[in-house]
Amino acid sequence: MRKICVITGSRAEYGLLYWLMKEIDADKDLKLQIIATGMHLSLEFGNTYQQIENDGFTIDNKVDIELTSDSEIGISRSMGLGMIGFANALDGLKPDLCVVLGDRFEIFSAVSAAMIAKIPVAHLHGGEVTEGAFDEAMRHSITKMSHLHFVASKEYKNRVIQLGEQPSRVFNVGGLGVDNINKLKLLSRVEFEKAINFSLGEKNIIVTFHPVTLENSTAGIQFKELLNSLDGLKNTKIIFTKANSDTDGKIINSMIEDYVAKHSNAISFTSMGQLNYLSALQFVDAVVGNSSSGLLEAPSFKIGTINIGDRQKGRIKATSVISCLPNKNSINNTFKELYSKQFQSVVGKAENPYGEGGASKRIIRIIKDISLDDIIKKSFYDFKRAS
Repeated sequence: MRKICVITGSRAEYGLLYWLMKEIDADKDLKLQIIATGMHLSLEFGNTYQQIENDGFTIDNKVDIELTSDSEIGISRSMGLGMIGFANALDGLKPDLCVVLGDRFEIFSAVSAAMIAKIPVAHLHGGEVTEGAFDEAMRHSITKMSHLHFVASKEYKNRVIQLGEQPSRVFNVGGLGVDNINKLKLLSRVEFEKAINFSLGEKNIIVTFHPVTLENSTAGIQFKELLNSLDGLKNTKIIFTKANSDTDGKIINSMIEDYVAKHSNAISFTSMGQLNYLSALQFVDAVVGNSSSGLLEAPSFKIGTINIGDRQKGRIKATSVISCLPNKNSINNTFKELYSKQFQSVVGKAENPYGEGGASKRIIRIIKDISLDDIIKKSFYDFKRAS
């Protein structure tokens, strides 16, 4: 049996990987291995490794990178601990292939350890662009250390090839988030309100705002501008999902807690879980902030996205996405546009540029059948010479 080791470090990433993990686990020719790390093992971020276990999976190894600090030094230290932990974990599991998704620093550490151990890596959602975050450099670095590439669009496929990867090992399978939307039995409004112990209103939004990690000390300033804008909304219920473990994420989370304590129309969650989160998207008017979910998943629900600032700058966006500056006036104007009849007609016709689902099954077919012989030694594909 081919041993496939899936490495996951965050609630959002696990949500995207869930159906792929189910497919691997159910396949008689594959053996699923799981390494949990990062925010999954942090009490502050909800100990979400428990959700993985509650879903029926067995975690083979836990690599604790001690997310006690969100400073630059603290994150660099966590990356170092990750390198040590993943080296030991991979040596014990000896997988035939590692599967990773995205661009986070703990995944960079995992792939670095796999590269040194000469273990092939399949990278999901490569080739994307987020110019405002250091995830951008992480993602492209992970691409160069990986051997199979499963991307979400033709444009992203071309970018991975531009980075020197062989076209025969780059596969456009679409976005994984759409699989969740298609396969999960989402909650009704009554079930959802009961699940989160919160009543929805006439208008509803979900807010997720992460630090723009390539900017210096802007997290609190920008988020304050957003909160000031939210204060001007009428008859609106607000669901916050807290920031991740990036630099200065604790600042945003503290501000969320203070805001919710003073506003009865707001509630916050460290982790909603995929079922509750995707169920929420059925009933809200927009995803607000700078989360990738506003680009990858919200368009499938025919709702708007208010994309604030530069964190997601460069990503492919549906017509249902409005981008604005991280200041109160710009955000206010964007809320006016969101609720305009003209924009609501656009939202209703929007198509998700990340496909209609089926990515998990496409990936499974490839990782089952593709030869891994001599895959470690990579030849740089010269894009200009080939064209």
